[in-house]
Amino acid sequence: MQRRIIVAVLFILFGCLVCSANPYGRWEWGPSKEDSFFPICVWLQSPRNAAKYKSAGINTYIGLWKGPTEEQLAELKRAGMNVICHQNEVGLRHIGDPIIVGWMHGDEPDNAQSLGSGKGYGPPIKPEKIIEDYERIRRADSSRPVVLNLGQGVAWDGWHGRGVRTNHPEDYPEYVKGCDIASFDIYPAAHSNSEVAGNLWYVGRGVERLVKWTDAKQVVWNCIECTRINNPKSKATPHQVRCEVWMSIVHGSMGLIYFVHEWQPRFNESALLSDGEMLSAVTAVNRQIAELAPVLNSVTVEGLIGVASSEEDVPVAVMGKRYGGAVYIFAVCMRGAETGARFEVAGMKGRGSGEVLGEGRKIEVNDGVFEDKFGGWDVHIYRLVE
Repeated sequence: MQRRIIVAVLFILFGCLVCSANPYGRWEWGPSKEDSFFPICVWLQSPRNAAKYKSAGINTYIGLWKGPTEEQLAELKRAGMNVICHQNEVGLRHIGDPIIVGWMHGDEPDNAQSLGSGKGYGPPIKPEKIIEDYERIRRADSSRPVVLNLGQGVAWDGWHGRGVRTNHPEDYPEYVKGCDIASFDIYPAAHSNSEVAGNLWYVGRGVERLVKWTDAKQVVWNCIECTRINNPKSKATPHQVRCEVWMSIVHGSMGLIYFVHEWQPRFNESALLSDGEMLSAVTAVNRQIAELAPVLNSVTVEGLIGVASSEEDVPVAVMGKRYGGAVYIFAVCMRGAETGARFEVAGMKGRGSGEVLGEGRKIEVNDGVFEDKFGGWDVHIYRLVE
């Protein structure tokens, strides 16, 4: 009997290790360790709007203007909103406060740095300095992760905003040594450069690169656009935002940061909250992520899903998970054109059907093979019972 109990316990422990890929267990005061939690953040917002963002499915603030201050932390606590902030004097006074779930560097150190009003720009901050600052933050408190948000050079080598380090992607494997969570931002739908504008796949490319550069030793997050930002003529549609979200996750992102500022046609710090259509769409996406968080936090099974696109220049990206006796397939059309896709689940036999989550339809599956159609930037999420 005792031997059976030991075997059962080992089986449970081994099963947990296999099923769970939640990366936050290493920090005592980091983001939630619950498999039902997936970080959905908003960038540099006033705490007075925390309740509204929480209603939209956002669970973490990242950055506080000239903060954290005692007043900002108190307001976030009243709203039940966690925060990742700078490690200033106030932050260190709250080192035992679970509302702070991470520390952050300054934003985009890989971009050319301002020399002051009218003085132009100097080179980016060197990776060695970022690593030095990371060690200083960790010496003060190692119970929380340190977040580093990098610029669009992560995804686009030609980004001239890097100044003298433009076309030097080799800098990034060094930068990511200075953090626990590596993030980046690029906003193709609102972009002004013709090389990037409208090419949403740059988001997935940046995530893929960060995963490679971190050698899977750090957590990867990324920013998502949902406003005009600086473009008075163009912004992402709700369909494009949903695509950017899921292509990020499919390529390895384990957390999202919504960028909600807008400067054109006028400045609006919380422009997402002023756009009813976009807010509704973002809320729906966040709700689906929260529902699927235990699946997303499970181990990605490499080689589980094969996919072939009927259009050679319209690739479909996939991620496969096994969870709760089912196979989950997350599939994203990586171009703004239609295609058909043929999927094959390794080792699956027999005839059956699968559910397309959130779409109210089913697909027929024969020996793990099925086909589906994709419009430009479409996302389909399948659940197949084994």
